[in-house]
Amino acid sequence: MNYIGKKILEKLIENGDLSQSEADHYEVLSLQRNIPIDKILIEKSNIDKEKILKIIAEIKNINYVNLDLLPIDSQAIGFISETIARKYNILPYKFDQETSTIYIASNQPEDVSLIDFLEKKTNHKIILALANEETIKKNINIAYSQGLSPEVKQALKEYMPKNKNNLSQNNLNTQSIDEAPIAKIVSTIVEFSIKSRASDIHIEPEENRSKVRYRIDGILQEKLSLPKSIHEALVSRIKILSDMKIDEKRIPQDGRFNFKVDNEEVDLRVSTLPTVNGEKIVMRLLKKTGGIPDLADLGLRGPQLKDVEESILKPYGIILITGPTGSGKTTTLYSILSRLNKPSVNIMTLEDPVEYQIPGINQVQINPQAGLTFATGLRSFLRQDPNIILVGEIRDKETTQLAIQAALTGHLVFSTLHTNDSATAIPRLIDLGAEAFLIASVLTAVIAQRICRKICPYCKTKYQPIKQIEENIKLILGDLFPKRYENEPLYLYKGEGCKECNQTGYFGRIAIFEVLKINQNLNKMILKQESAKAIEEEAKKQGLITMKQDGYLKAIEGITTIEEVLRVAEI
Repeated sequence: MNYIGKKILEKLIENGDLSQSEADHYEVLSLQRNIPIDKILIEKSNIDKEKILKIIAEIKNINYVNLDLLPIDSQAIGFISETIARKYNILPYKFDQETSTIYIASNQPEDVSLIDFLEKKTNHKIILALANEETIKKNINIAYSQGLSPEVKQALKEYMPKNKNNLSQNNLNTQSIDEAPIAKIVSTIVEFSIKSRASDIHIEPEENRSKVRYRIDGILQEKLSLPKSIHEALVSRIKILSDMKIDEKRIPQDGRFNFKVDNEEVDLRVSTLPTVNGEKIVMRLLKKTGGIPDLADLGLRGPQLKDVEESILKPYGIILITGPTGSGKTTTLYSILSRLNKPSVNIMTLEDPVEYQIPGINQVQINPQAGLTFATGLRSFLRQDPNIILVGEIRDKETTQLAIQAALTGHLVFSTLHTNDSATAIPRLIDLGAEAFLIASVLTAVIAQRICRKICPYCKTKYQPIKQIEENIKLILGDLFPKRYENEPLYLYKGEGCKECNQTGYFGRIAIFEVLKINQNLNKMILKQESAKAIEEEAKKQGLITMKQDGYLKAIEGITTIEEVLRVAEI
């Protein structure tokens, strides 16, 4: 065995990844088969391949890169054709404009003839970095066929030479903004977000580049890296589409525009924010097609669904939905309103902003500059003969009191509140100036929720959890723990990662709920202003399923994972 092989084994023993006997076993195997030790370890051992490659790069003093952790640099990919990338199993991952250097991932980074060939082909300096052979192949497929990079790199090729001088002097004119390449880059970025089921697009300026991140299934993922020189043109193009002022860069702005791809139409809510490196843009995608999901599709079922259905059928009272920003409160409210929407009922909503437009419902967008706030709008609503009122958020004393007044005068009021769980909503209302006896009179139900990622159905596998996890599940679920697992083994599920879920193991989202239905016992506790903890304990005795319990039940059924539930509901 050569010097490099010995050093790899030594390093792995030192890190605790291999025992001496295991190292001896792989050394014998390497000699018997006449295969280098690194190849044997990658093929036969359970050690993370990236860890082995990192150690090899360290010992040989060469560059190393993990392509799964990097976004696609469209400019770098533009220098190497797909044919060459596939033939030599290489992938460009970074272009340094200042030094005119292309950084390329390869499983043969010491191949001098390959470096010479690529330097002649591209007229740029080439630096090769060691990367996993399979990871390179996988990322070549993504980079050259995902529909994001080819169009962008082509547009950059067309745009950069013409505008290099203009852009370096920050001399953007309307012609450069409206040019086909920039328009193409913007439409490709938006189109990819629709195809990848993203809810938000972030275009963020950094010192030397502009990065594009997508929020897919609630998690931000970096997908694209663009030259800093085109950032202003991109921002200006989006501002034009959104009816914003292109020359105003000192203050935040808001706007919106529509975008259609195939049969799918989305409404994009756009927000700009000045940062030290330029303006950051966030676009929220709101689908116009596909309709609003019903309550069962959201993840409500069993006793929770029954409690919600009984509560929303009452002719008056207040129903609150609680949770942090981005926990799906608005979607749940729209699902409930769609259920109640019929010609004989006057439904009015006061929102900031109006996210989905529902036929048959009178929706009002608040406008604080013009004096239309939640409080002033709600006061006007009471003169409009409504049956059902939705107030986007209860956030001050006046809105709280008006919502209670509306419920007392025979209206069904829906709203949201920022609290961590259902029981905490009651002290929060008191904190906002509501009298305890009025809360007891009008509060019908409080629904707390979070959003979990669902396991990808294409790469879903089952496994037996370790004893501690099983014990924790039994402890949290208590009487809700399915009786059948007392005699048969408990299995949990996870996604292995595949091209459908972009190697994440998750595909789509579902909510976990906690439905606190107010009854006589809880009313007495509210009147006595007892703590949220005491109210929750009493509700549990009467059958309250907490968010964590709901999440664990969904994990046992193979809908989500225990890790996801703990990520969103560990409160």
